[in-house]
Amino acid sequence: MASTHRAPIEEHPDLVELRARHERAAATPRAQMIEALALITGLYLAASPWITGFNGFTTLAVNNLIVGIAYMLLLGGLGNSYERTHSMAWAAAAIGIWTCVAPWVVAGDVAHTRSITSNLITGVIATLLALAAASAARDRTDNPRATRPGARERRTMPGDRDR
Repeated sequence: MASTHRAPIEEHPDLVELRARHERAAATPRAQMIEALALITGLYLAASPWITGFNGFTTLAVNNLIVGIAYMLLLGGLGNSYERTHSMAWAAAAIGIWTCVAPWVVAGDVAHTRSITSNLITGVIATLLALAAASAARDRTDNPRATRPGARERRTMPGDRDR
């Protein structure tokens, strides 16, 4: 019996090309700008209770600290894991929406002018950045011409070999 040697799935030409496309997409100025602004937004959200002076409202302060760190972790890794950005960006958008409603939802009487203003502005910015990241990830993965202007899409059938 003859045995056939199969290459590991990680070496499949389609996967190699997909990874290369994601690396090129993550290196674009747009992706780098979104990642930098997301890191700054998450850092501000985590530190906002102490920056704007509502750190006495412990439930909202702890909420903002946890949510800010989570937001930074989700969108801060765009360059490292661009192929998973689309789903991470939707989770980050949910965090942005949560940030907007948190002053009215968390326990305690924390809905004051400083906390509401800070959370609304930060939440809207966080949501917009997350939607921009989701859009950029979708554009890069759905449109093969987005990464290589002028490139032709090559259709292959199962069993075709490179000639």
